[in-house]
Amino acid sequence: MELRSELALFGIIALRDRFTPWQLIETLGSLLCLRRLDGRSLAGTTGPLRDAEADGVLWSTVLRRAERIDAEDDFVLRELRFLDATAAPLARLAEDLVEAAYDERGAYEWLLAARSRLGMDSLVADAVAPELRSLLTQLTDIRVRLEHGESLTLADPYARAGDLLAALLDDTEDRERIVVLAADSDERLARITRRRLFLAGVSELDLDVQTGPDLEERLADPDLVVTQLPYRPGEDRSVLAALAEVERVADLLRPGCTALVLGPADALVDGLKDTEASHLRSALLRGNVVESVIALPGGVLPFRPGYRPALWTLTRGPVLEAEGKILLADISSEQLTADVRTRLAEDVLLWRAEGFRTLDGHDPRYGRVVAVADLDRAFGGPLTPPAPPASAIWSDKVKERPALIAEAEARLERATADTRAYEDEQGPYRGGLLRRVGRLPRRTTLGKLIAGRAVTRLPGHRVDDRHLTADGHHTVLGSDEITGERPVGARRIDRLLLAAEYDRVALTEPGDVVYTLTPRLGLYVDHDGFSVVAFPSRVLRVNPDAARPLTPRVLAALLGTARGTGRSPSAVRPARRIEEYQLPDLEPDEVIRFDALLAETERREGLLRAQAEALAEACGLTVAGLADGTLTLADPHAQPVDRM
Repeated sequence: MELRSELALFGIIALRDRFTPWQLIETLGSLLCLRRLDGRSLAGTTGPLRDAEADGVLWSTVLRRAERIDAEDDFVLRELRFLDATAAPLARLAEDLVEAAYDERGAYEWLLAARSRLGMDSLVADAVAPELRSLLTQLTDIRVRLEHGESLTLADPYARAGDLLAALLDDTEDRERIVVLAADSDERLARITRRRLFLAGVSELDLDVQTGPDLEERLADPDLVVTQLPYRPGEDRSVLAALAEVERVADLLRPGCTALVLGPADALVDGLKDTEASHLRSALLRGNVVESVIALPGGVLPFRPGYRPALWTLTRGPVLEAEGKILLADISSEQLTADVRTRLAEDVLLWRAEGFRTLDGHDPRYGRVVAVADLDRAFGGPLTPPAPPASAIWSDKVKERPALIAEAEARLERATADTRAYEDEQGPYRGGLLRRVGRLPRRTTLGKLIAGRAVTRLPGHRVDDRHLTADGHHTVLGSDEITGERPVGARRIDRLLLAAEYDRVALTEPGDVVYTLTPRLGLYVDHDGFSVVAFPSRVLRVNPDAARPLTPRVLAALLGTARGTGRSPSAVRPARRIEEYQLPDLEPDEVIRFDALLAETERREGLLRAQAEALAEACGLTVAGLADGTLTLADPHAQPVDRM
């Protein structure tokens, strides 16, 4: 199916020298709509011919059918009348699309999904990310609404190409009980939306798409409004105009009905400087219609990366427990993963259905319930949660912070005692270094060491990421681990899976030096061994029986300081191959002393690291607790409380 669709799209793109992108979208959509209205194939009466005469017969037949079926020009007539027989190939391509997608609706949705490839920039500029469409669908709870009602009226006063309404219809198969009302100031977009909704399964009698900048009278009393406010660039954007558009949407709602309004964060969330805009936003809040205010992450409008969006949900006549209160949520720093969407939707839907609950207390995971009176007193202030969500503050992790801090402090004390005991036993750190007198050591290269069998180089292995877990038997060492981008041990592989899928993989031996040149030089001494080295990382294994043997620590240290190991930002490869890296050819006794010094350094680094990690954990937990208000600092001069 996908291959047939791509072949059809290739044929459509090939006709861009004859038709504009607008003509392609409008004409193909009209042909698909005509096919649905008439219930018959578009090209079935012309035979197999493809010459000009056959094209003329085909197109005249299409026009007669359009004039008969769409005499009032609601869906297709004007678009088809505008073209002549040169558009006949589009009818055949429309048939190819239907055959690939199984029906007219699938063909049209696939065509609109490819609008950017057809050059329709104006149709993709306002498109929202699929994750945001899913969130909006979850917030409407359209399936449950249909289960509890005889019919449902959807509306979008700023429909554009109908993306949001189409997403809602995708979430249900029960479209015979749905009435759809829409409007857009651009007549061409309004007709695209009308065709799209009709092909999505909304009957002609239940579909009303208007053209114009203002809402028509017949758009009154929708059960559910989902809309995206018209985009305006920052230099032309008016906060007052955006809030006025929200007010017009709110006026459409009768008691018990809901609206979702996607708009600019500088009007819906940020603090306001304009007095008139502040008055209007305060009036909306006091009107007991604003249900929740959600600050959304950037990037959910892919073609407007600098635009900060926000979402208001409105409900006329909320439940008694929610009156005079608003749910403020901020997910601007989150990714719209399925988990985030589900939790946020649960917060809003429970708030809509039951309001503020003090007994079982479903505390919102991503927001705070705030009194409208408090927001009104902060006239024009930002509509952001005044504190972290209560569920975060009263979570088990937060309750355990004092105990966790005490454990970290105890570890710090033990690590400090270990360091002192080691220094008392070994004395202070002394490298015993002297200035070299006489000739410098001669230079060699890693390539010569490999050729002389003092070092053996072994390859890394290609490992499928799907086979990696966090709790396998063997550590996997890749470029991320070797360069420090990922902690060693974060990726592991099960030994049974390793034996079944990678029968030729050799594990590292204790002391192997694992290195990578991608994206930069990284070296790691695998003291424990029994690890899997993932390509492009490789292994250097020291031969202890060589005439002038090195140790793994010494080899890694010398290679790490070799000159010319970096690369310029634009280079594809390093300046030198690792075989060309130069290092001094040290005397065997000097290698032994150097290795002992490196081992001593590692030991002391480990002692200091234990202190630093315990101190960092205690400090991080303390800062987090003071920041969210769940911890306070004791007065060091206060008398201890007698608890007897």
